[in-house]
Amino acid sequence: MQLTLQAHTAFGLEAVVARELKGLGVENVISENGKLTWDTDIRGMIDAHLWLRCADRITLQIDTFQARDFDDLFDWIKTMRWERWITKTSKFPVNVKLNKSQINSVPNTQKIVKKAIVERLSQAYNMTQFPETGAVCAIECVIDKDQVTLGLNTCGAGLHKRGYRKLVGEAPLRETLAAALIQLSYWNKDRLLVDPFCGSGTILIEAAMIARNQAPGLNREFAAEAWPWIEKKEWLDARQSAGSKIEPITEKGLIAGYDEDPEAIRLSLYHLQQAGMSDLVHIQQRRFEDFSTQKKFGCVITNPPYGERLSEVEQVQDLTQIMGKKLRELETWSIYVISALEDFETYYGKPADRRRKLYNGPIPCTYYQYAGPKPPRENQPAPVALPE
Repeated sequence: MQLTLQAHTAFGLEAVVARELKGLGVENVISENGKLTWDTDIRGMIDAHLWLRCADRITLQIDTFQARDFDDLFDWIKTMRWERWITKTSKFPVNVKLNKSQINSVPNTQKIVKKAIVERLSQAYNMTQFPETGAVCAIECVIDKDQVTLGLNTCGAGLHKRGYRKLVGEAPLRETLAAALIQLSYWNKDRLLVDPFCGSGTILIEAAMIARNQAPGLNREFAAEAWPWIEKKEWLDARQSAGSKIEPITEKGLIAGYDEDPEAIRLSLYHLQQAGMSDLVHIQQRRFEDFSTQKKFGCVITNPPYGERLSEVEQVQDLTQIMGKKLRELETWSIYVISALEDFETYYGKPADRRRKLYNGPIPCTYYQYAGPKPPRENQPAPVALPE
């Protein structure tokens, strides 16, 4: 069975998700702002759910067409073969997003879409009432400049719900964004990674999962698992295959995190335990001002405090100056910082080698990337750091 899938992602991460799909053997991906579309089969759909680290959610595209009023919308939807996807007992809520379209009422659009689907199912099943007590088959209706796209939410909760983060601290970083920060860096499992503002430990855990080659969706369930037209064995086989690809880590302590907040440390340790990564990651309560290392090479990947009120912004400016002074001393390290602070580079004291505009939830940020030299291969001399 050929299926058309769409991976939805935060703006700025389309290329990262496209690279992940390529790693899964997907060809001919169509990339747009915040969305990637490709064709696959059922096993390919399942693998995408288990392995995509940086996409926010996945939908199964059913159809796309033009509609400028409710009559057009209703008539087209009523002709679609909804019985192919929705059973007599399925629960099928309708979610609507509108953008610059002549149809501009979300509640009315929800009613029209639901009514049209019910009429189609009534004809197909010879029923007038639908109990909606079965598996959830949520309808996604997006109307963008009069172009309607209808799909099914295949994952249920967003893909950032890995299953390990049951508690959150202040300003949590989504797991999908944390994974993207790592994949946009030069870090690999053989290099030291340090997050000196680790918070609830998300960057550290995502790095540990990447180091072990553990599928991020391995320990959670997806909405599509309950759909009767997909055999349970398909999911079981894919999970067993993903589980067999987990790699042992021979060198411990290459991923480390620090935070001055004891509650943040408690959250990190708890989440590491939930994720099964306690033996791979070193966590310690420490002020950033006390951060030091004897390691010649490594990566810092971090999400320091942003500051939203004026007094907080001033504190973040001061912290960024301290951060720059400390981290600029690590001339052979690569430094990666995501920040919403305006004039970050001025306070840090050095222009970044590369910058990428990203969003941490609704907050516009920049990912500042300072690339250090590559570590030498064994039995080769270390490179000499050139003066600035």
